[in-house]
Amino acid sequence: MAQSIKTKLMKASEIPAFVDEIVKTGCDICAVGHDKYVLGDFDLSPAHYKKARRELDRIEETYGDRDFLKLEIVAYLRSIGRYVDVGADGAA
Repeated sequence: MAQSIKTKLMKASEIPAFVDEIVKTGCDICAVGHDKYVLGDFDLSPAHYKKARRELDRIEETYGDRDFLKLEIVAYLRSIGRYVDVGADGAA
């Protein structure tokens, strides 16, 4: 018999706190266009990345599944100026 796995679902009201916690890890988060967002960590040293990875894992566990809120997260990121618009040729 298949087991039921209960996954916490992030609430739309938690988006600002979620974004704030991501930023505090040292990772960048920004919307790309109007339908995607990315987390970036390329500027972190290996030691800082290891610490940030633990924090990101904790944040994911705290807030739960957020895939269904992607467009709301993108809209919030755009509203606070954390976005990159991509041109028709794929250039920013």
